[in-house]
Amino acid sequence: MMPKKAPGGSETVELLEYLFGPGERDEHTDPHLVAAWDPDLPCPARDPGRMSLAGLALLLDAPVEALRGPRPAEHVWHVSVRNHAGDRTLSDAEWAEVATAMVHAAGIVPAGDEHACRWVAVRHASDHIHIAATLARQDGRHPRLRGDIPAMHTAARLFEARWGLTPMSPLDRTVRRRPATGEAEKAARRGLAETARESLQRTVRIAAALAQGDADFLDRLRDAGLRVRERHGDDGTLVGYAVALPRDRADCGSWPVWFAGSTLAYDLSLPRVRERFTPRVAPADWALAEMRIREASAVLGRAGQAEGAGDVAALGDLLAVAAEHAPRVGRGGGAAVVLTLLIALVEAVEAAADWHRAQEFRAQARAAAEAAVLLRDAAALAGRGRVRSRLPAG
Repeated sequence: MMPKKAPGGSETVELLEYLFGPGERDEHTDPHLVAAWDPDLPCPARDPGRMSLAGLALLLDAPVEALRGPRPAEHVWHVSVRNHAGDRTLSDAEWAEVATAMVHAAGIVPAGDEHACRWVAVRHASDHIHIAATLARQDGRHPRLRGDIPAMHTAARLFEARWGLTPMSPLDRTVRRRPATGEAEKAARRGLAETARESLQRTVRIAAALAQGDADFLDRLRDAGLRVRERHGDDGTLVGYAVALPRDRADCGSWPVWFAGSTLAYDLSLPRVRERFTPRVAPADWALAEMRIREASAVLGRAGQAEGAGDVAALGDLLAVAAEHAPRVGRGGGAAVVLTLLIALVEAVEAAADWHRAQEFRAQARAAAEAAVLLRDAAALAGRGRVRSRLPAG
């Protein structure tokens, strides 16, 4: 699910004419409201006798006229929210829920604020909606919109996990970075089971989970057979690294194909890898991680994936034993072993979700995606002693 902010504008009616119109190439079908600041607002497309586009524009712009102080040069706020082409078609009610969450996250309508900005959500295609708002509160004050884009991407990630949608947000720092099309085609031409990126991600994650410091981490990468290139600052300290497979070269060149840690995955950048060196894992963290794993097992079990549920439950047993020795495990190598298992399990469950999605087994794909969210939460707890993600409600 991808929220995308359009440039601001100064003509509300012009935007509405586009959203409710045929589109530039007659691509718009059945334009209609799915949500608005007033739940009883008539739709200009379906009830034109009660509401015209000009009338709707006047209602949206009314708070602009009441602003205390100068008006913004561009008072029209416009965002589109689009799903991946392979995702299921959401209902109007689901898109209305998305729209409401987006305006809450962006600060257009802070939760519980009855005097916030006016807004509408328009659907004219199966895979996306548009949200239009005027940047003036109904109490005559200016809204405070800070960090609206990152906040909307965070909201989008919750819907992706909750409904089993394809992760699309470029700001999602927990989702695996998938190989580019060219990388996949290159692997296929060479008869490889996986791309260079995927091989490197797995190897680097294992090294990061087991390493005790920078030198140990780099040595483990080299011992695993990878080419390693270090990047040092002016004072000689290590500030980054890149890795390459020994025989992975450009199709028409002789140079290795290098991947910086941060381009492999957000959690494989050097600062994130260093966080693994000194895990602070309290007994309560182990217990909560175990509970997340149990929940993941239950999710898989309810979806009929009995074998996978059993495997996940077995890891929960292992984590329960680790919790009994949490202080010692947190200081020694036990935490790294459990973390390695969790990472492998997360990748396996995510792969299962991809397979179910490809087979159009929607319930199983959704269950696997929800289980992966829980397992990532458990991995965060076992690896760093604090939660970096939360399972969305529902």
